[in-house]
This record gives sequence, structure tokens and C-alpha cells, in this order.
Amino acid sequence: MSRPFTLETATQKVRLAEDGWNSRDPERVSLVYTPDSRWRNRAEFVNGRAEIVAFLTRKWAKELDYRLIKEIWAFTDNRIAVRFAYEWHDDSGNWFRSYGNENWEFDAAGLMQRRFACINDLPIRESERKYHWPLGRRPDDHPGLTELGL
Repeated sequence: MSRPFTLETATQKVRLAEDGWNSRDPERVSLVYTPDSRWRNRAEFVNGRAEIVAFLTRKWAKELDYRLIKEIWAFTDNRIAVRFAYEWHDDSGNWFRSYGNENWEFDAAGLMQRRFACINDLPIRESERKYHWPLGRRPDDHPGLTELGL
């Protein structure tokens, strides 16, 4: 970015990322990353937009009814740290809440050039789900991670 993040701009960037991922549109999501963006997602290494699209296509084919909440953890200069949790089920109807942390680094144009994600999956019962909004963007009045005790 041309200037360091503020709390307001970093928080906006986190919500825009959440909204994009909740769209479950790999092409749309890939556009916020540099063409040569580098990721580590769990134990998988992803390089560039084409691999990001392929990765997200596989992810959302497996992680059904995916709903995500992200929350800013810290920021400085051109970096943001995020914590998140998302809920999904597999094709056998087994539900999970996946918890994680991400570290993001942005280029001068504001595109993400590096993303490092650590994620753990917790099996849950369907009755333990906390995310019940219609697929897509989380409603503004839906509680965030802190409010949900996550």
C-alpha cells in the first residue's frame, strides 16, 4: 500500500476478504491477489492466480455450505494478521468448524502478495452450528467471532 494501514482500513480489508470468500467465487477471489501471489494454506503451497483458482475450486467442492467469519488480530505497515472460523460439511453430512490464523502481506497497489494460513478442523454436530445466514455475505447484524465466543 502507498501508506500504512490504519485500524479502519485494515478492518475494511478484512471484511472485504471475508465477503469475497463467502461468495465462493474462485475467479472473483483470485483478483485481490497479485498475479504471482504466494500462499501456504495448511500444508499446501499455492503460487499465482491460476493455482489460487484451482485451489479454491477444489476447496469449495469439498467444503459444502461454507460460511466464514474473519476478525482482525493485528496490523502494521503493509501486513495484517487475521483470525477466522468457518463452518462447512462434507458430502456425507459431517459438519466441521475450522479455526485458523492468517498472515497477509500487500504490495504497493493493495493486492495481497503473500498469504500464510494455519487451520484446524473441529468436528461438530449440526446442532452446534453458529452460522445460519443464507449462503453469501454475512449480514451486518450477525455476530462476529468475539461476540460468538469463538
